[in-house]
Amino acid sequence: MPAAASAAAGPAPAHRLDQGRRAIAVKEEKIEMEGEITEALRNRMFRLVLDNGHEMIGYTAGRMKRYRIRMLPGDRVRVEVSPYDLDRGRIVYRLR
Repeated sequence: MPAAASAAAGPAPAHRLDQGRRAIAVKEEKIEMEGEITEALRNRMFRLVLDNGHEMIGYTAGRMKRYRIRMLPGDRVRVEVSPYDLDRGRIVYRLR
């Protein structure tokens, strides 16, 4: 009788095993670059010039807001840029 009960239960259905793998999606890699703040805009946004000469808008990352890290024109910063939108970036670190 125990053998029949374990055979009836059988292996888990394939759709249950597959759900865990589909739930974890691979995030797109961010491009990290360094640049300099040229202008402070409203709403904690800044105009940046990257080391390669590209100009973009940067916004302050949440962690920098939380720890109240202040940035002024002339400061060097590290920016994360999405490969989809190269005109906007997230400022993640203020260099010294």
